[in-house]
Amino acid sequence: MQRFVPVRAYFEPRSVEYPLGKKLYNQLTDMGVSVRMTSSHNRVTGLPGKSSVEAYCQAKQTLVVGVRQIRDFATCKPSAHYQIPLATSCPGMCEYCYLATTLGKRPYLRVYVNIEEILEKAQKYIHERQPEITVFEGAATSDPIPTEYLTGLLYRTIEFFGLQPNAKFRFVTKHTDIDSLLTARHNGNTRFRFSLNTQTAISRYEHATPSLEKRVEAAVKVAEAGYPLGFIIAPIFFAPGWQEEYGGLITDLAVELPESAKRNLTFEFITHRFTKRAKATITEVFPNTQLPLAEDERKYKFGQFGYGKYIYDPDTMEEIKSFLVRRLAERFPAAKVEYFV
Repeated sequence: MQRFVPVRAYFEPRSVEYPLGKKLYNQLTDMGVSVRMTSSHNRVTGLPGKSSVEAYCQAKQTLVVGVRQIRDFATCKPSAHYQIPLATSCPGMCEYCYLATTLGKRPYLRVYVNIEEILEKAQKYIHERQPEITVFEGAATSDPIPTEYLTGLLYRTIEFFGLQPNAKFRFVTKHTDIDSLLTARHNGNTRFRFSLNTQTAISRYEHATPSLEKRVEAAVKVAEAGYPLGFIIAPIFFAPGWQEEYGGLITDLAVELPESAKRNLTFEFITHRFTKRAKATITEVFPNTQLPLAEDERKYKFGQFGYGKYIYDPDTMEEIKSFLVRRLAERFPAAKVEYFV
């Protein structure tokens, strides 16, 4: 799996006033990346691509460097109290990506250079809620690993939380370029999670992502570096043979992980769901998708972010949950299930 190298990069004028922005500008220029300016990281125009498919692919090769406005952090139920905004989007091309609802057909990557201001805002939340533990999610709208070798944002954030007695940090990735984070002084305050799925789902729906084998290998490295480890299994598809597929995934994972990696282990289970907007985007940019997107086979549920989604019916959800929780208890008796949705 090659590192993400953008074809083009856009900078907000203010971003180069920050040390990280200046560093990125010089670094990307030296790498031969086409660099230009844009008035806002929220509105980048002129990206190439005559069709929706081409435009989507070109957006995934575009990096935008911006300054994040320091407003209230968004909530992040059920996994954390708040999202901490380090980046947006990723170069992976997973057909089912839930960000299709919010990012649309041009999901270019964004990174935010005012990291000290962002962490200062996090510090205020920590102070307001102490002595309670405040949990922050660093990958709610992104996979931050592919751009980490350029930005160092995760490293800086992990070390910040390593010094916080009343806060925890967590993020999730499908990517495996994680060696630079193995020496970060995390002090056990960052949970490093990997998103997994069955071989069938990965080969059918995930594009430009590392293999399941490579993700598990990276997870072992992370556990050996002392990080609390976690896995998200998502999205879970209810289809013929699903029990063999997902049961086999858990069984294989139990075999491949050393005992040292099974300590303080968490799992999160997310069943497949979609919104009308996501469906429209998916079917346009992946016209041959095999994703199960029949609305009449799902239950409509209004969500916490102001829009509804199509999920499996309650009986199906309970069948999936009971099977996975039972299998997990057999293979990982000490693991904690953080949530099932």
